[in-house]
Amino acid sequence: MSDRDPAEGGLRSRKKRETRAALVAAAVRLAAEHGAENVTVDAISEAAGVSPRTFFNYFDSRDEAFMMVGAESSVRIRRAVLAAPADMPPLAALRDALAAELGEVEQQHELWQLHSQVLRRSPYLLARSIGAHVEDEFTLAETLAERIGTGSPLFTGDRPPFGTAEGEQRRQALGLYPRLLAAVGTTAVRVAAEYWCVRQDEATFEAVFRTVFDHLAAGLTEPAVPAVPVDEA
Repeated sequence: MSDRDPAEGGLRSRKKRETRAALVAAAVRLAAEHGAENVTVDAISEAAGVSPRTFFNYFDSRDEAFMMVGAESSVRIRRAVLAAPADMPPLAALRDALAAELGEVEQQHELWQLHSQVLRRSPYLLARSIGAHVEDEFTLAETLAERIGTGSPLFTGDRPPFGTAEGEQRRQALGLYPRLLAAVGTTAVRVAAEYWCVRQDEATFEAVFRTVFDHLAAGLTEPAVPAVPVDEA
């Protein structure tokens, strides 16, 4: 998943982020309504109010637009992990970096649901999404490695892609702990989101999310009572 034009300040950058977000939302909504295979770049561009030429300023292909939900969030999370206080434990730094993005998840709840529908209906997009998720999680692990002092020059700049000799060196340079921490963090977000989606009237997403990380910080010991009460009435 590309970090092209990552989230930055300034009016020009804000407008570019808004245009990218409009294109992604248009692509996902059209794909949910008509099927991804029936959506064209022209249709996405028209729905977003821009030209097809503008579309290709942001994406290399039509399918890339379907995959970019949450992409800028990933960039901000990695930056927040590195910016967290030096004495903060890695798990807490990851928790707070993820928590800072919760508002966007809740605000874009409908778009995330539509995106899930699109992936379920399009096996080729689902396969691509899984690959992008693995790459994104690995990049987060590299950021965590940098934070704890086990980074590598291979983890920054234009990272060599997996499947190449240099990409395999990336894998070999990454230790077990940051890889596990990144995987646990992304799994925690998924579990919290799935739990909250079917219990939105019982707790906020943030409350569920923080309870999940409380369980992790406690070593996953069994709680005496449910940390997030469930109304069984």
